[in-house]
Amino acid sequence: MGSTAAEKSVMGMIDMFHKYTGSDDTIDKPGVQKMLKENFPNFLSACDKRGKDYLSNIFEQKDKNGDKKIDFSEFLSLLADIAVDYHKQSHGGELCSGGNQ
Repeated sequence: MGSTAAEKSVMGMIDMFHKYTGSDDTIDKPGVQKMLKENFPNFLSACDKRGKDYLSNIFEQKDKNGDKKIDFSEFLSLLADIAVDYHKQSHGGELCSGGNQ
C-alpha cells in the first residue's frame, strides 16, 4: 500500500527538518534562516514587501524553552504559522499579513 498525500506531506516536513538539523536533532538560528530562505522565498518576499523583517525575531519567538535551538515541536509551530498565512491567502488574504508573525 502506498503512502497517502497526507502521509507524504508529514514525511516531507520531517525530511525538511532533518536537512537543517545538527547531530542533536535541533536547528540553530542560522539553520532556521537558511531553511526559510530556501523553502519559503515567496513568503519572505511578501513579508519584505509589507515592510516586515520576518527573519529578525522569528527564531526567538519560536525558541520557547530558550535553549537557542529549535526542536521538532518548535519547528512545527513555525510551519503552522506559515501554513495559517497561506490558508488566509487561499481565501483572498495577503501573505505575511499578520497573525503570529
